[in-house]
Amino acid sequence: MSNTVSLERIYDKVIFDMDGTLVDSHVVVERAWRRWGLKHDIPAERILAESHGRRTHEVVRLFASEGMDVDRETRELEEDESTDVEDIRAIPGALELLRWIPAGDWGVVTSAGRELAARRLRTAGLPVPEILVGAEDVSIGKPHPQGYLLAIERLCARAADCLVFEDAPAGILAAKAAGCAVVAITAAHGAALAADCPRVENFHAVSFSLRSTTRPRRWGG
Repeated sequence: MSNTVSLERIYDKVIFDMDGTLVDSHVVVERAWRRWGLKHDIPAERILAESHGRRTHEVVRLFASEGMDVDRETRELEEDESTDVEDIRAIPGALELLRWIPAGDWGVVTSAGRELAARRLRTAGLPVPEILVGAEDVSIGKPHPQGYLLAIERLCARAADCLVFEDAPAGILAAKAAGCAVVAITAAHGAALAADCPRVENFHAVSFSLRSTTRPRRWGG
């Protein structure tokens, strides 16, 4: 039986990572990185060990050889990912939860670019939020909290009143550094994720309360 988590706090806003949290895109992402690694003679396992939850530009820069045009390589890699829409699936419970949360009460903070994030969300059959913080909106990516702090500001919320769903260690660190409560989603990566926070397989396995204009409502999974 999978683990279930019941949160007692009442939250004002909910913020989601995208890849691995709302959308299972790990097959697509790994394919792109493996092709890029093959092109530059870099073992895919080395890249994949560093890339989870981080901006493409920062990962490319980490593995760049002398003289490599990091900006061009990043653009080409992201174009490669954007044309690969096979194997994109919504995480179980994601659509139901996003329909349950009022439109102005949730947002996404992703290491992907905004255009790619919107395309993946739509491909998975999920709505695109009003608040979507992408790779181009920050000067430094996860595990730095800048993206989450920006989303909190745009949601007109306090960090302590925000619940974040993440799947990657870098993202969990970023959300915690921003001052948010965090729940890890493991559906796309299995139990191998090491996270110092509550862990559930998908959104059917978590319950929490969300404040509304009248009275708190409870998501029961």
